[in-house]
Amino acid sequence: MIDTVIQINDTVNEIAWGTFGISLLLGTGIICTLITGFFQVTHLKHWFLKTFGIMRSEGRIINDAGALSQYRAFCTALCATIGTGNIAGVSTAICMGGPGAVLWMWVAGFLGMMVKFAENTLGLYYRRRNQEGAWSGGPMYYLQDGLGSIKHCKGLGKLLGVMFCLFTMLASFGIGNMAQINKITINFGSTFLSDVDYGLFLGAPKVNWLIGVTLMVAAAVIIMGGFRRLAAVSETLIPVMSVAYILGCIVMILLNISKLPMIFSSIFRFALGPDAVAGGVAGTAVQLAFNTIKNGCKRGVFSNEAGLGSSVMVHSNTSVREPVRQGMWGIAEVFLDTMIICTLTALVVLGSGAIDLETGLAANGTNDATLVTEAFGTMLGKPGEWFVVIAITLFAFTTVLGWSYYGAKVTEYLLGVTCGRIYRLIFIGVMVFGAVMESNLAWSISDTFNGLMMIPNLIGLIVHVPLLIRLTKNYTDRRIRGKDIAPMLSFDPDIQKDAQAAVLKGAD
Repeated sequence: MIDTVIQINDTVNEIAWGTFGISLLLGTGIICTLITGFFQVTHLKHWFLKTFGIMRSEGRIINDAGALSQYRAFCTALCATIGTGNIAGVSTAICMGGPGAVLWMWVAGFLGMMVKFAENTLGLYYRRRNQEGAWSGGPMYYLQDGLGSIKHCKGLGKLLGVMFCLFTMLASFGIGNMAQINKITINFGSTFLSDVDYGLFLGAPKVNWLIGVTLMVAAAVIIMGGFRRLAAVSETLIPVMSVAYILGCIVMILLNISKLPMIFSSIFRFALGPDAVAGGVAGTAVQLAFNTIKNGCKRGVFSNEAGLGSSVMVHSNTSVREPVRQGMWGIAEVFLDTMIICTLTALVVLGSGAIDLETGLAANGTNDATLVTEAFGTMLGKPGEWFVVIAITLFAFTTVLGWSYYGAKVTEYLLGVTCGRIYRLIFIGVMVFGAVMESNLAWSISDTFNGLMMIPNLIGLIVHVPLLIRLTKNYTDRRIRGKDIAPMLSFDPDIQKDAQAAVLKGAD
């Protein structure tokens, strides 16, 4: 049965992450960057000050009783974004695609800034209140109400919205659940319990079942406490664990600082794949180059989720009325996740000695699942290994919490609020299986579901290019150039009226 699952998954994965999927992802990023005039660069100071610059001031203000502050919405989105993709995902990309995969992670991150900007902007523009009075937004709404508003496209918009929700629900059990739990189990077990043999239960080590059940109980306490408990936990954990991990990586890089020139040289030298650079048959070289690009992009998306449309569902809960203002938090999210944390992890991996910087190939016996842990252990001993395992555990666990919300929201869209609560119970119950799954299968399934949910979302972004141009220009004209024009805030006339009144009063 497992062999059948692997075969089906490989076939679908080739469709989702083949030439079409990669071209759609990078193409959408290029389009979003061009239509906004390279916003992430040309307005760098503005978006930086309006995100990181207000975290301790106006970013914490809540001017909508049914919403989250900008800072809490940001932390909750990062809760799902910063995960094992930032650690194990980076090492996997390098082991499979060589040092050059890092360059393509940067490319995916740079373009992904504007993809997530577009997602968040549309998410706020098309959001609405649900039956409980809370904000609901996401790709399913801008597909249904945006694409669906075009002549003869009502059915298509609704269909793509439903497809996105179904794929997201499935992805939540992969990227947002089993893959994360799997990495926690592997790293925790190999570091703290490698000398213990408790025997097997149903074909898997008993210790794996124990770790899975423990994580399941801990997650249940938070998830069943509702979205606000989840947001409160995120606001507490995300800043602490992010800063701690960044500092730990900086220490490791400083210890290997003499290797930095070689590391950066290898990243650019092997951008088309280690074996492709070495030469050989032209067709084989092209295939190896594409493999490097694919692995870099896949792991980049796995890490920052730009293109998936997932974190829009959290950002749509913000108290901000301006769509573009929340779009800028999307830029900040990808910047922190990929350009900072993933880059630091890559430098640690490439300086560990496990990757030959001359050939770009991984040393024999290299395990991508525990590579970062071993790198810290080599330089800092057991405390270094413990540090990484704790970081992976916290990053992965918070990712599980965030994706439980995404899955619940798409279930709510498809079947109603009550079914969203039932989904949470199923999500919690599935966690234990991630602890006993084969590692490669868990990651492969996650990649496939990512690609499938990415496709309808990116189609939705491309369709909305004219609207994104108008929304961005409207914001920059008013907020940056100081023009006195009416703001564009919502597709819904009633929401537009209320939001405009708040903006004109200076409440946003």
